[in-house]
Amino acid sequence: MTHQIHIIGGGLAGSEAAWQLANAGVKVRLSEMRGSGEMTPAHQTDKLAELVCSNSFRSDDANSNAVGLLHSEMRALDSLIMAKAHVHKVPAGSALAVDRDGFADDVTAALAAHPNVEIVRERVDAVPETGFTIIATGPLTDAALAQSIGAQTGEDALAFFDAIAPIVHRDSIDMDICWMASRWDKVGPEGDGKDYINCPMTKADYLAFHQGLLDGEKGEFKEWEMNTPYFEGCMPIEVMAERGLDTLRFGPMKPVGLDNPRTGHWPWAVVQLRQDNALGTLWNIVGFQTKLKHAEQVRLFRTIPGLQNAEFARLGGLHRNTFIQSPKLLDPTLRLKAAPHIRFAGQITGCEGYVESSAIGLLAGRFAAAEILGQPITPPPPTTALGALLSHITGGADADNYQPMNVNFGLFPPLALEGKKTKKGERKLMMTARAREAMAEWMGG
Repeated sequence: MTHQIHIIGGGLAGSEAAWQLANAGVKVRLSEMRGSGEMTPAHQTDKLAELVCSNSFRSDDANSNAVGLLHSEMRALDSLIMAKAHVHKVPAGSALAVDRDGFADDVTAALAAHPNVEIVRERVDAVPETGFTIIATGPLTDAALAQSIGAQTGEDALAFFDAIAPIVHRDSIDMDICWMASRWDKVGPEGDGKDYINCPMTKADYLAFHQGLLDGEKGEFKEWEMNTPYFEGCMPIEVMAERGLDTLRFGPMKPVGLDNPRTGHWPWAVVQLRQDNALGTLWNIVGFQTKLKHAEQVRLFRTIPGLQNAEFARLGGLHRNTFIQSPKLLDPTLRLKAAPHIRFAGQITGCEGYVESSAIGLLAGRFAAAEILGQPITPPPPTTALGALLSHITGGADADNYQPMNVNFGLFPPLALEGKKTKKGERKLMMTARAREAMAEWMGG
């Protein structure tokens, strides 16, 4: 198949971009390094759109949550990622979590079956000098291509560490100690308010665990990883522990809203596990990204009440992520200013999160399709979730201090309230209503 555009990278963003282009009638060559004998430090399979960290796409509440609103906007634009996430969702309260293997299998199959998509298992070492191209190699871009990108952009790539949470076999969890519940018994669209396994900790349990995190043996950094900052939204648990004795109790180990049915009270701290596959046999420890050595993880995590006999399907890990200075380098349609035949998409642009990465892939695909087909390109309004995220990446952020960012209402233009006082929840609902109106108008146009 003679292709009209070359997409480099078969992760979430590259897969979504390929789907949007193919459905527009554009022939796509999708290059993915995994499956050619190459592998990244974090991936474990050659499947397209493999989820390497959490299995959660976060809140699915489209009324008062920015990421939930982004879900709904992507669905309206025939997102492959959101469609397959719905098919393979697992219980997670008001969040959207998926069976990661079934999800990746289905995305791979859908693209392989599309007549306008050619999937090629190959490593691309240099940015193409000509031809429409989307670079969606994600935060684990191969070194040779990263150097080529650096030469093309004239800017050094920034970098941060991202950590992976461990996964536990469900039948090794002691349910005589743990219990099932969502915080405040919050119920998702199809849930029963009991979507998480909760491991209660006394004050003594917590203090010992906290000290264990501080004392535990950590993985050593390679020379090229030195002085690389962590991303605040995916902080290793031991780094959070270093920030203060109670940091974890106000973060991933927060006990608020979780009544232990055996005591009738909130524990001093709680470790939560979320279902990771459709069978319910695997559960990941929420927020427990870590760079502890594997043997240390097993020893320390088995001190958590209810996990004393835990068997781990996967232990935590740490990898370096890279991203470009997008506000300096990209135009409003994600084209590289210095070489407009190239677009960037996904986490390499500095967006953070599965949904955000997919969303930027969706936009890059649509922008490229319009350009190839000679159609006008109009970015979504900044009052929409898609537009707010795009605006942040392509100019709304401080270019000199650019850091990865999840979608949030702080990226949206403020409401015209004319001095009226409103509650935070009311403002979110108003922003959501404004976004829906703007999105409908943009799609209609």
